[in-house]
Amino acid sequence: MSIYFRNTPVSAPFIFESLGNHWKQDTVLRPGGYPYYHYLQTEKGCGRIEVQGENYSLGANEGILIAPNVPHSYHRDSTTWITMFATFTGTLAGSIPSMTENHDVIFIEKEQGEHIQKLISNALRKYHQPSPDLKSLSSDCYSLLLNFSDCAASPKIQENPLYQRYVVPVIKEIETNYQLELTAAELSQSVFVSPQYLSRIFRRFLGCSVYEYVTMYRISRARELLLSNPHMKIQDIAGAVGFSDASHFIAMFRKITGITPLDFRKMY
Repeated sequence: MSIYFRNTPVSAPFIFESLGNHWKQDTVLRPGGYPYYHYLQTEKGCGRIEVQGENYSLGANEGILIAPNVPHSYHRDSTTWITMFATFTGTLAGSIPSMTENHDVIFIEKEQGEHIQKLISNALRKYHQPSPDLKSLSSDCYSLLLNFSDCAASPKIQENPLYQRYVVPVIKEIETNYQLELTAAELSQSVFVSPQYLSRIFRRFLGCSVYEYVTMYRISRARELLLSNPHMKIQDIAGAVGFSDASHFIAMFRKITGITPLDFRKMY
């Protein structure tokens, strides 16, 4: 099993938020969906995805891309269900809906899935290098995204004055001081706009609100601590990544990942 979670600030146009293969997949229930575009593909066995009232059966090399915040669930239909997965972020993540023609769900057939399997395996090998080439990995991420649509993203989004003026400085503040108390009101004041306007700008370019970005980044850092500090208490991890209440941390971790922090640690 090879698993990677992003542990650097978002600076590339497209980058993997997480990436993995040879994962022993079990039942996952996400009534609120997942905060990123995410892709799941069967390596061995068979599973079933329930989304938007439809059931998708995933056999070997078949996969499915699901848009952020779309309720769904995974169910194992064979004795063992082995999967690979990828989730996507980046400074141009707000353009992914146009790349996918705003489809909430895209099913991938076996032939295309075989190509995606090679892309994911190749990217994971790069992450195993002492100093991964982030530019090369960003290109790999973009290449994988292009499998979901023939529509190319516009590289001009990152050059947009609104993005540079409002999004870039707030991202730097969040990813530098995530362990401190951060509110949308305070972050918006730092760039002299209202919280509502800043969240609209974030959603336009990154596909999420300011609050969602703060939460997702904190959960990402929490995953690192859960793996790198196996004896660190859950409440201490919650405090280290900016949650004042351990119960709230556990609830948000489960909402985003589908499992509790303790279950996440046990998996490894």
